[in-house]
Amino acid sequence: MSAVSDRLPTFPWDKLEPYKKTALAHPGGIVDLSVGTPVDPVPDLIQKALVDAADSPGYPTVWGTPALRDAITGWVERRLGAREVTHKHVLPIVGSKELVAWLPTQLGLGPGDRVAYPRLAYPTYEVGARLARAEYEVYDDPTELDPEGLKLLWLNSPSNPTGKVLSKEELTRIVAWARENGVLIFSDECYLELGWDADPVSVLHPDVNGGSYDGIVAVHSLSKRSNLAGYRAAFLAGDPAVLGPLLEIRKHGGMMTAAPTQAAVVAALGDDEHVRVQRERYAARREALRGALQAHGFRIEHSEASLYLWATKGESCWTTVAHLADLGILVAPGDFYGEAGEQFVRVAFTATDERVRAAVERLA
Repeated sequence: MSAVSDRLPTFPWDKLEPYKKTALAHPGGIVDLSVGTPVDPVPDLIQKALVDAADSPGYPTVWGTPALRDAITGWVERRLGAREVTHKHVLPIVGSKELVAWLPTQLGLGPGDRVAYPRLAYPTYEVGARLARAEYEVYDDPTELDPEGLKLLWLNSPSNPTGKVLSKEELTRIVAWARENGVLIFSDECYLELGWDADPVSVLHPDVNGGSYDGIVAVHSLSKRSNLAGYRAAFLAGDPAVLGPLLEIRKHGGMMTAAPTQAAVVAALGDDEHVRVQRERYAARREALRGALQAHGFRIEHSEASLYLWATKGESCWTTVAHLADLGILVAPGDFYGEAGEQFVRVAFTATDERVRAAVERLA
């Protein structure tokens, strides 16, 4: 086992523990804005669907029920503007993190193959490459990468941690470059329904891909938009030539979404109203925290989408983390996401209204 674990970096969140203890000691209690975990209730219609499917004694299928595939294809067409999406274009997954971590291995990548991801990025992109023993590198503009040996290109729009959104023109240019050079694109779009100052676009949109899904796959999650982080519910949509072999591999590995969760996803994707309500909650929290941080001397960069504010005071991120911990506020240091984040912190606005108010008061 050590041979596998030795490939991995130190788990970043362990470094935050001393600051968490400081924040916990605040007389008013901790305001934890470090991990973007949902705190609001799972919508009733989704809970009901889960309960109604609770009597599920048999094994679920990896590809999911026909109803689940119908729900995914319908949502992809309705919400993302994709066209002519069939069941072969979709694949349920057990939350998006397991897919990110194991995708290079499932694609058969290894030594000599290269995986690329944004300079500021979700750490699991690197972890996935390490698990497969593949090489990995970061980029500012992926079209400036050497395509030789580049087997997997991760896009992430809206970005975690920065909230930056790639425009339709940028996505179109990147997709064309990747196809010209035979590079497979996986586009992490888990925050796509949480655009604030921008309207995020999917690589599945025909204006981006020219009506073809060749060489592109989008990753979507219900964790944020439907408060289903505890359900482990996500899916892929895109090139059947990629998803077909992944389905076979995942069958052998038993990587199946639980049957009650599948039923819950059908309900979640069929209802847009609960997403609208949740967006309003997040919009209010975002506005309150953004104003309080700016008044406290922070500069906010990007942050036009997602569930985070990318904030800096022009100092070491750990100095900022310590300062906020003294106020009982815990945030994520920017260097968790790459060296380019060493003077930033990521501030999640996924806390309750009461905790957000407490943070605003302390910052004032």
